[in-house]
Amino acid sequence: MSGCPPTGKLARGAIGGATAARLGAKRLLHKAHSALGTPDLSAQQAELGRILFQGLNQLKGTALKAAQLLSLELGWLPEPMRQQLAQAHYQARPLNRALVLQLLRREFGAGPEQLFAQFNPQAFAAASFGQVHEARSHGSERLAVKLQYPGMAAVVASDMRLLRRLLQQLAPSAGLHLPGDTVLEAVLSDVETKLTEELDYRREADELAWFRKHLLRPGLRLPAHWPEWSSERVITLEYLDGQHPEAWLARDPSQAERDALGQLLWDGFIDMLRLRRIQADPHPGNFLCLPAGQLGLLDFGRTLALGERFVTTLHGGWVARRADDATALHALYAQQGLIRPELELARFRSELWPAIGPLIDWQLTPWREAVCDFGAYPLPPRMTPSQQQAAMRHLNHMPAEMPFFDRSFIGVTQLLRQWRARVHTQGELPCL
Repeated sequence: MSGCPPTGKLARGAIGGATAARLGAKRLLHKAHSALGTPDLSAQQAELGRILFQGLNQLKGTALKAAQLLSLELGWLPEPMRQQLAQAHYQARPLNRALVLQLLRREFGAGPEQLFAQFNPQAFAAASFGQVHEARSHGSERLAVKLQYPGMAAVVASDMRLLRRLLQQLAPSAGLHLPGDTVLEAVLSDVETKLTEELDYRREADELAWFRKHLLRPGLRLPAHWPEWSSERVITLEYLDGQHPEAWLARDPSQAERDALGQLLWDGFIDMLRLRRIQADPHPGNFLCLPAGQLGLLDFGRTLALGERFVTTLHGGWVARRADDATALHALYAQQGLIRPELELARFRSELWPAIGPLIDWQLTPWREAVCDFGAYPLPPRMTPSQQQAAMRHLNHMPAEMPFFDRSFIGVTQLLRQWRARVHTQGELPCL
C-alpha cells in the first residue's frame, strides 16, 4: 500500500517530465520503425496510451480524472489510446493507514475509533481524488466514508498545464486532431472549473440532496448523507449494499433482469435531462445493482446544470438530423454561434454535415424503434482524419456543457450495451 500522491510542484513536475520524455523517446522509436516498413499504428497508439496512463496514475488527482474524461471523448483520441486511458475508471493506489487516521483527526479532531463504532482502515474503493472506507455508526448504520487525497486542490492548475503539454506532444504522432487553440482552451478551462468544484465535498453533499429531492423515479436509490461526519474533504454516506455492474453481470442475470435495470438507468437519464441537471460521471463504478431490481446511483461530485440554450441546440440538432434537414441544422448552429460565420450552407453540406451527421445519427439510435436493443447498439462512430480536421476547422464555439453531456450520454449507452438491455423508448424523441 502506498502513501499519498505527490503534491509538491517539483515532485509532480518530475513525474510529468519523465512521462513526456518517455513519450518522446517512444515517438522517435516509432518513427524509426516506420522508416523501415509499414507501422502498426494501433499498437503504437496503445503503447503511447499505456505510457500516458502510467504517468497520470502516479499523479492521481486532476491528471487521472482527465484520463477518465479523455477515454470517453469521441473526437480527440484514437481508439487504442482511449482503451488504455479507460483503466483510470478502476485503478488507483490507496492511501496508507497512517494518512487515513491523520486526515480524520485533522478534519474532526478525533480518530475513527471515537467517530465510529467500527471503521475499516482498508479502502474498499479507490478513485482519482479519494478513496472509500466502510464504517458503522454508533447506531449500527452501515456507512461509506470517502476521504480526499491530501493536497489535491493545490495541484489542479499545474495538472491542467501538464495535460495541455502532453496533448500537444502526442498530437503529431498519435493521430490526434485537436480543435483550434481558442476552443481547446475554453473546453479545458471548463474542465478545470468542474474538477475544482468536485474537490469540495460539501458541494457534493448539496448536489446529492438536490437529486434525492427531485429525482424521484421508483427503483432508483441515492444514498443518504451524514453531515456530522462530513467536511470539505470527507463525506460520509449511507452504504448501499449491492454489486457493481461487472460483478452483477458475472452472475449471468436473466434478460428480464437486464431489461428492468436498463429501463431504470435510461429513464433516470431522461429524467435528468428534463430536470436540466445530470450526473456527469456515469462510469460503471458509480452504479450499484441492488436487491429487488433497484439501481443505486453513487458519486455526485461532478454534476452539470444544462442551460436552456444548450438543451435547445441539442434537441434541435436531433430533430434536424432525424428529418435529414441540413439547412435547418446549419441555421441552428449559425444562430447559436457554434460554427464560423463565414461557413455558408453549401460548404456545411459538403464538409461538416458528413462529418458530424454520423455522430448525431448514433445519438438518435435509441429512438429508431419503439424498443431499443442496446445489445446491438453500435459503438460510437469515428471521424476520418479529414473529417475531424474539417470539423475542428469550422468549429467556432463549443458549449461548456458539451464535453460533460457527451461523457454522460456515452457512459449510459455503453453501460446499457454491456448489459444487452432492451429498453422501451416508444420511438419518439423525449420532450425536453
